[in-house]
Amino acid sequence: MKRRLKYLAWTFLALQVSLFIRVQGQIPPGYYDSADGLQGFPLKTELYNIIKGHTVRSYSQLWTDFQSTDKKANGKVWDMYSDNPNGTPPYEYTFISDQCGNYSGENDCYNREHSMPKSWFNDGAPMYSDLFHLYPTDGYVNGKRSNFPFGQVGNASWTSMNGSKLGPSSYPGYSGTVFEPIDEYKGDFARTYFYMATRYENVVANWSSPMFAGNNTTVYSTWAVNLLLEWHIADPVSQKEINRNNAVYQLQHNRNPYIDFPEWVHSIWGGNAISVTSIVVTSEDNLDVISTPQGSLQMNAEVIPSNATNQNIVWSVENQSGSASISTTGLLTANGNGTVLVKATATDNSNVFGSKEITITNQETSVASDNIVFFVRFSPNPVVDNLYLEFNNSLELPTKIWISDISGKKINSFTPESYSYIIDFQQFSQGLYFLTVESNNHKSVFKILR
Repeated sequence: MKRRLKYLAWTFLALQVSLFIRVQGQIPPGYYDSADGLQGFPLKTELYNIIKGHTVRSYSQLWTDFQSTDKKANGKVWDMYSDNPNGTPPYEYTFISDQCGNYSGENDCYNREHSMPKSWFNDGAPMYSDLFHLYPTDGYVNGKRSNFPFGQVGNASWTSMNGSKLGPSSYPGYSGTVFEPIDEYKGDFARTYFYMATRYENVVANWSSPMFAGNNTTVYSTWAVNLLLEWHIADPVSQKEINRNNAVYQLQHNRNPYIDFPEWVHSIWGGNAISVTSIVVTSEDNLDVISTPQGSLQMNAEVIPSNATNQNIVWSVENQSGSASISTTGLLTANGNGTVLVKATATDNSNVFGSKEITITNQETSVASDNIVFFVRFSPNPVVDNLYLEFNNSLELPTKIWISDISGKKINSFTPESYSYIIDFQQFSQGLYFLTVESNNHKSVFKILR
């Protein structure tokens, strides 16, 4: 049954190019305070002190834990050994019902992959069930990976359906058999390995693998450090990792510091970090005006360059003649009329920021643009049958009105002859549309839901 909402909507829209959002993880206040100002191995040791002593999950609990740490938007298992981020995955798994069990090939079932093989630390606890290196993966691919190191494959002896490969290493410094995940997840695994080197600093010198150097400082051999640094740089922290870091924190009560602050990898292990040079701030649907009381608007930030090592930002508001507040995820809430300046600042350099001015108005106040006051009142929105428009009769009559679909294609146009106008929306299918109202000197665009 369709629900008809009856209200008058006053919306003001500026036409700009839409960009994407990048936000900082939900780091508890003060969590990393003791690491401030440290560099190199002293920083690594202090991070160990911060993240050690986590709440240990049982191995059996991981089946349930994966439902909060590794769930795709469609509800399926996020398996990095079978996923195809740029297309359709060859197969997907359903939580619980597709757990392994026996398997004889790919697409049989998923199990619990120790991305750092458990034989390297003799099945020891608490490493054995540490969620930061355990991922749900296809059982057969997991078996093919076995306990081989991650690496760069030359001539693959076996390739999975999503392109993960097994074969002799072609990376300088090691020639043994290695397993290579797809490019989109190499950074995820690199930051996992930097976490393990830090969380288990007190015992890692005794672990055994071709990747290890037998110490608790660099932890990894030279070829492995170089490889992991390359993966870390080439595949920056993703929203997937940020979300997973937050989800694991809720379960284990510790964090992966190299997801929160990717630049710390370079401070400890070297390599060249890629700095943020600028930030572009936009808003949802490109709105630059919101209404009180308590109107809200999602702000977005694009970090440039897109492969910057640390893409985390902090949101803030400078109240000018208006008043507003903003959440850590960029949701702006209006409190008082006027203008505010919304800022997104790089966490690794407070001198790099982007900003956007937002106007806050109540429902009885018009907005000045290009020295012409222009507004329209319309209802209902969402619309079921007819959309009723009422123009301010003290202002010029709009010269043209048109409807566009979500792709921007113009699908109908009108020329109003009076200050009241009705548009029949029954001719349109359900979905999102844009209503453009244009006068001789001004154009406003409104989002309409059918």
